[in-house]
Order: sequence, then structure tokens, then C-alpha cells
Amino acid sequence: MRPVFYVSDGTGITTETIGHSVLAQFQGVQYHAHRIPFVDSREKARQTADIIRQHQEQAGHRAVVFTSLVDAEAHELLAETGALMMDVLTPFASPLELELGVVRKPRVGGAHAMVDYKAYEDRINATHFSLTHDDGKDFDYNEADLILVGVSRSGKTPTCLYMAIHYGVKAANYPLTPDDLEGESLPKALLPHRSKLFGLTIDPGRLQQIRQERRPNSRYATLEQCRREVAAAEALFRTVNLPHLSTTHTSIEEIASKILAQLGIDKHLF
Repeated sequence: MRPVFYVSDGTGITTETIGHSVLAQFQGVQYHAHRIPFVDSREKARQTADIIRQHQEQAGHRAVVFTSLVDAEAHELLAETGALMMDVLTPFASPLELELGVVRKPRVGGAHAMVDYKAYEDRINATHFSLTHDDGKDFDYNEADLILVGVSRSGKTPTCLYMAIHYGVKAANYPLTPDDLEGESLPKALLPHRSKLFGLTIDPGRLQQIRQERRPNSRYATLEQCRREVAAAEALFRTVNLPHLSTTHTSIEEIASKILAQLGIDKHLF
């Protein structure tokens, strides 16, 4: 089991995202990952180096360290462990300096500094909107950027919250009930907002597992019920020509990106 570290002087989210994306290209490699954020002093860098050494000794393998530290001496302290150092920011700096004609000015925590207060407020408001319009709690969809439609436990809520928190998208969701699935048209509450709709579906077997955890041994969680609801929902999506995708083997990041692209919503992480 290869030890992997994501070390940053900020939250470590950017470093971990990049590092994970790179490691995902190497199938079959097993690793134990650790994120160490806020390494913003030499003392913390020394402590982190000690942790890396301990894990290398226990694993019997050289560690891989993805880092975005801006302090060169702190970076060197980690390098002294003998780990493979992967600086996620430096490869981009020199080409950008040449292209932009501006010298890089590193600063601790720069990747997540809150510089756009309006964008931050938009994300907070969008999160509140998604929570109040979750699972059909509120059918006032006039302010919604999009509305996710699907059977219960098909992934609507986490997808809505992800888009709200990361993109500031006001995403509502509507759960298709067995009564909704008896007809061949969209529920009345959704008809005025046809252009905002996107459907989510899921493999019945996976749905059964999720529902069984929530309501064990109930009719709601039987495989037969799951198959019936999923089949009816997919038939409805086809009948009304509603764009949709399966959440079964798709990450929440990919689901969100595909939805935003297909609905033409141009939002950015920062």
C-alpha cells in the first residue's frame, strides 16, 4: 500500500483534487491517502515531514507527496524525507509568466482566498434554495436555474447541493412518486418549467441497496418496486423527450458537469 500525501498551506482541496485525478490514471495501484492542510509554517512542515517518514517506514515504500506549498524552505523540508515530490503549481508558473508578462507572487492559501464576495454570497443563497426546494418541499420554481427529476434515492439531493455549493446554481429537485409514474405526462407542478428539467435514473439493483439502508425490509426497498419505478421513470423521460442520465457509475462531479453543459448553464467553480 503506497502512502500518498496531499500537503498544502491552505485547505488542500485543490492539491487533493489534482493529485487524485493524476493517480486515477494508474489502474491497479493501491495507496493510502492523507490530506494535511494548513502547513503554513516551518514547524508544521517539520511535523509533516516526520509523519511522512513514519508512514514510509511502516509501508516499506517511498511516499508520493502532492504539494502546493509556496514556501520553498517548507517544500525542501518535505523533500528531505526522500519522498517523490509532485508540486502541482510550479509547472504552470513559468509558461504563464512568459505569456502574461507578469511575475508570479506566491501567497499562502491563495487558491481559496475569498476575493469575490458576490460569488460567495451567490453560493450561500443557492445552497439555501436547494435545501428549501429539496424533495418537493416547495414547488415555487420561478427562481430555479434547474430542476432535477427522478425516483426517490436516485441522487437528486446530493447533486443539487454539490452544484449549489460549488457553482452557485439554484437547483431544486422533484421526486417522482408512484402516482406521478402512472401517467404519461409530467406532473403539473413541472409543466411551466419544462426548459429547466433534467432527469436522473439509476440501476434498480443499486437503488434497492440504497433504499434498503434507509428503510430496511420495506415494500419501498424491494427490488420489484425499484424495477417498476425506474422503468416507469425512464419511459416517462423518453415520452416527454426529457434529457436524462444514469447516476449508477457516474461521480457527482461528472453528473453536475454533464447537466450544466446540456442545459447550457455557464457557471464556474471560482
